[in-house]
Amino acid sequence: MNQALAEGFLVIGENLHATRALPRSSRRILAREDGGEAIRYHDAEGAARWLAVPDWCRETPAYGQGRIQHLLIALRQALDGSPAEQEQAAELIRYEVRRQIEAGARFLDLNVDEIAPELERQQAAMRWLVSVVEAASLVPLSIDSSNPQILAAGLEACARRAGRPLLNSAALDRLETLDLAREFDAAVIASASGRAGLPRDAAERVANLEAMIVEAERRGIAPSDLFADPLVLPIAVDPRHGVNFLESVRALRKKYGAAIHITGGLSNVSFGLPGRKLANQVFIALALEAGCDSAIFDPVLNPLAEIAALDRSGEPYRLTRAMLLGEDPHCAQYIRAWRQQRRSGAQQQPVEAAS
Repeated sequence: MNQALAEGFLVIGENLHATRALPRSSRRILAREDGGEAIRYHDAEGAARWLAVPDWCRETPAYGQGRIQHLLIALRQALDGSPAEQEQAAELIRYEVRRQIEAGARFLDLNVDEIAPELERQQAAMRWLVSVVEAASLVPLSIDSSNPQILAAGLEACARRAGRPLLNSAALDRLETLDLAREFDAAVIASASGRAGLPRDAAERVANLEAMIVEAERRGIAPSDLFADPLVLPIAVDPRHGVNFLESVRALRKKYGAAIHITGGLSNVSFGLPGRKLANQVFIALALEAGCDSAIFDPVLNPLAEIAALDRSGEPYRLTRAMLLGEDPHCAQYIRAWRQQRRSGAQQQPVEAAS
């Protein structure tokens, strides 16, 4: 991956989501003497602070799987807590904002859909999150939801202190979100999802996005405000998912040149796999080479400088690249190599050579 290209890459930091979780084994989780747990973060002066894990969190599916949804805790505390508890929740959010921006995020993606099933509560959470993040952020916001009403609440709350927001996302089965982007003068991520569901292959991805670009133009949305997302789906489900995405990127870049942005939730490719960090980083490099000039991922976990410095001559890179390009059916060689590494206790790479 060319270092100069990497420096112009627009990272949409995805770590401000209610779904995000920390492993209970994380160094950020403290086991307290009373049997409870607390989440470590730092205030603006760098002093360590701790947010208690509430009892209700222990009843969540994520906790049963060994994970703590720290941002969900902060959001619920912000809506239901005392003024002091609300400020503590805001302080944790500001800490996550600083980490994302320092790691290179150019937008901050906000999603609160999982806070509760009630629309009013979701909207209230989005408004609160927008206000807290905007006050602390040096970069624009990306308002993310599957519900246009939550998108509207977030866009209405944006003061645009750091620039115009990004709407995430519009698709052929929810064209009204393009109208929202136009109404609120926002850039917009256009998804390759079709009217009947997810696209089957690269050709369907490209056709859906071509239709989305036409719909955006009809509404007066400039191509430069479009972030085309061909959709990244897990490679563990279908070995063609990585290839389909990359082929779509190349086709779109060939047709539209630099007129549009091309993006995607690149870390989706590794769902269900071990050693996700290496898989994500190799796929980010492949996506950039194919023509992506943007991506949605966590830059704290995947610094662009680290991705640019990947050792392409090594066996870990070779095995991972082969898997992502559909040359390792069922990810068998990759998983076997990862298991071998775990048995040997090796820690240098997420994947070592398999015998």
